[in-house]
Amino acid sequence: MMRSMYSGVSGLKTHQIKMDVIGNNIANVNTVAYKNSSITFSELMYQTTQKASGPNALTGTGGTNARQIGLGVQSAAINTAITSQGATQTTGNPFDLCITGQSFFIVSDGNSNFFTRAGAFSVDAIGNLVMSSNGYNVMGWQVDPDNVSNIKKDTVSALRIMSPEVMTYEPESTTLGVISGILDKNDTDLAAESGKVVNFSFYDQAGYPYTARFSIHNTTDAGQFYMQIDDILDQNGESITKGIKGSKISDFVSLNAEATANPNVSKAVQLNDGVTFASGTYTYKDETNTNKTLALTAFTQTETSGTPAVTVTKVNLPTDETQKADMIKQLEAVFGGNIDWTTVEKITVDDTTGVITVNSLNVAGVGLQYDTDNGDFIKVGGGDTFTLDFKPTVEDADKIVHSIANFTDIVLDMKSTNMYNNSGTSTIAAKSGNKDGIGAGRKMGEMTGITIQTNGKIYASYDNGMTRLMGQIAVAEFANAAGLEKEGENLYSASLNSGEFDGMGVDITASGGYMRTGVLEMSNVDLSTEFTEMITTQRGFQANSRIITVSDTMLEELVNLKR
Repeated sequence: MMRSMYSGVSGLKTHQIKMDVIGNNIANVNTVAYKNSSITFSELMYQTTQKASGPNALTGTGGTNARQIGLGVQSAAINTAITSQGATQTTGNPFDLCITGQSFFIVSDGNSNFFTRAGAFSVDAIGNLVMSSNGYNVMGWQVDPDNVSNIKKDTVSALRIMSPEVMTYEPESTTLGVISGILDKNDTDLAAESGKVVNFSFYDQAGYPYTARFSIHNTTDAGQFYMQIDDILDQNGESITKGIKGSKISDFVSLNAEATANPNVSKAVQLNDGVTFASGTYTYKDETNTNKTLALTAFTQTETSGTPAVTVTKVNLPTDETQKADMIKQLEAVFGGNIDWTTVEKITVDDTTGVITVNSLNVAGVGLQYDTDNGDFIKVGGGDTFTLDFKPTVEDADKIVHSIANFTDIVLDMKSTNMYNNSGTSTIAAKSGNKDGIGAGRKMGEMTGITIQTNGKIYASYDNGMTRLMGQIAVAEFANAAGLEKEGENLYSASLNSGEFDGMGVDITASGGYMRTGVLEMSNVDLSTEFTEMITTQRGFQANSRIITVSDTMLEELVNLKR
């Protein structure tokens, strides 16, 4: 009689445990990445009142089964549906991650590693990626110091993704450029004094932007043009020579190409007001508005389109080196820089308009040559490229521009240009970097965001267009994930039955899994299942309680036999 009561008691206890499991599941129905649990029952034990017997051939009797009375029920196992993927919830937070697959995030409290499916992460005050709930560090692999574009897969460590040293991206000077497009020989800009202007934007080593202004001019030879550097402007549109007395752009930069003869080019220069034309000596005003004299010899009176002109076939340069240097400076003050006066063949002076034209110049520029038959590019100087060659300093101390020391020589490729008919319009233009964008240079970049790829690699983005690899989130995988022990706070720890963690982790993509950003894995609790289990558990508990009350009634009847 007493056995049934104790069986009922065991039934009450086990059903209470099952209700506890159900209650915990329902309580965590909205817990991030919670895995629901289930309980299985087993018979407790049996009291054998008679052993089983076999058939007896001698007596002719058959065998009998054992007589056993059960003594109740017990909880056999509590299982976790740890491999069952929960639904996803969109959060929009770039640090919220959801794992698809059987892997686990690795987190650490500073002493021990734990494992979780809850990817609700954030960045702490010193830039570490941490669990939002408890501040545990998210673990992963660091960038290889010998190759910053690769990950060094070693023992996992805390991922610091927003340290002060990575908040900016260092600038880089421009080293390569491309000039491409059509150069139409009928473009009227090529015959103008200013020529066809081509601007080229570039950066110095400190990330400051500049614009090199080139001009392309016609020559007297078919298919040949002349390109020179006219100025370099800073980000405010000011020339780098501004405020430096007597300086010229040729003091700071020149165009260098493979050696070749310059084409026959002419340059017209308007003299200052007040110039007079007298036999042998010309007077002009320099940059300080002071009258200077220029001695020219061997005059020949000619007529050009009805306009009187004076042609000088030689420049009278003094033999004394000091006087010669002074004379060249005077000539440069009139005609501008970039002229090698030792090679000048002819100067034409129009005494009506005050314009001087210098022919056969060897100036700081390069010649361009195209095939007159098909318009294909042939060469610039003697090859496909020329160099924007910067001079760190100039001779006079008052002309030194300190920022010029940050400039890097730039090689520009012109083989993508053509001399085609384009209705008199040239489309020739310059851009920094080669065709693949290499060598374009950049300004200093400010961090604009963090992105986490599906393989767990973390990249920082900057406003100069650059990205930087910050590390990779590693994951852990176990032979028997259900053997992990729950530690609370959505954490698990390795056990003897789950398999040990090797300290290194694995790449999530190795087993076909991946990470998604901006979403979280939800609980995999199914309320319909839980409520159904709750009903059966309630009825089971109720039935076991009835066993106890009925057994009590029977005992009461037994006691009443004494009356």
